[in-house]
Amino acid sequence: MQNTGIVELDVHNMTWIQAKACIDSRVKRAGKDVYVIRVIHGYNKGTAIRDKVRKEYRGNAKVKRVELGINQGVTDLRLRDLI
Repeated sequence: MQNTGIVELDVHNMTWIQAKACIDSRVKRAGKDVYVIRVIHGYNKGTAIRDKVRKEYRGNAKVKRVELGINQGVTDLRLRDLI
């Protein structure tokens, strides 16, 4: 699903290395029209990927902030705020 300004990445069934490569690539390629990268990692089969995404991208220079929502299986990487 793709909303204006929001890119969704589904990293279910990926290893951490695969998920990180996918997310890193998308963050690097994000144009000015993208303000959120929504990472769908799930949590029912464990929280390792979720926890690593939240920790790793808190310190990323291109990610303004990591946002947690009601759905524990999704983490938003906010690249910029809407004006």
